[in-house]
Amino acid sequence: MRASVIQIAVNEDESVEARRRRVAATVREQAGADLVVLPELWTTGAFAYEEFGREAEPLEGPTYEAMAKAASDAGVWLHAGSIPERDPDGPLYNTSLFFSPSGDLAAAYRKIHRFGFDKGEAVLMGAGSELVTVRLPATTLGLSTCYDLRFPELYRGLVDAGAETLVVAAGWPERRRSHWTLLAQARAVENQSFLLACATAGTHAGVPQAGHSIVVDPWGEVLAQAGADEEVLTVEFDPGKVAATREQFPALKDRMLGLQPPRRP
Repeated sequence: MRASVIQIAVNEDESVEARRRRVAATVREQAGADLVVLPELWTTGAFAYEEFGREAEPLEGPTYEAMAKAASDAGVWLHAGSIPERDPDGPLYNTSLFFSPSGDLAAAYRKIHRFGFDKGEAVLMGAGSELVTVRLPATTLGLSTCYDLRFPELYRGLVDAGAETLVVAAGWPERRRSHWTLLAQARAVENQSFLLACATAGTHAGVPQAGHSIVVDPWGEVLAQAGADEEVLTVEFDPGKVAATREQFPALKDRMLGLQPPRRP
């Protein structure tokens, strides 16, 4: 399976519409890949809180339309990163869009864990409530977004739902880059899954971004990692390695907690 992880630079001197056109063109250049992944909130920047309301879109807004066409033109499964979604009947959401090679919406995931400690995203956006998996011909993906990476129970839930490859779209700050790599490897190892984590580059509202998008195998080995700048990270991997790893080292079968209610004394 061939994946292209597109680490987008988000800078204030480029308009949202110009960036949308540029990213769509980059997606089209990935024809021949099976899966393409974009980062979190690449239209606005994950830390540009004041832009969320101004740039929020309905689910089937301009980013949806541009990415659906790009996926269809390239003939790829496209995780189109996330957008600030404006729900007409509720709050804003940090929503990931996932398209099939025909350009149809295969899934949408509203970010469950909002970052900000009672500020920023944590108060400006609503929390999602549903785990989302997507079945591809070669593997089942589990979707997650940025701050979700710090919550291992979410990934166990995705694995229990059948996920074999975990995908993280993120806008992760440079000052905590060491956590980014550490947590990506930990989530892959503990769930015996491939993990593809796509981050942004550039600076969002004065916050330098980590970049260093990463692909990790079920043993925690780093298959590929980007640098700090905008980059397309292309990697080939064998999804069959997940089943082989889980059979060879069946740690998931030894789980004791979270599988059934505790017994009463």
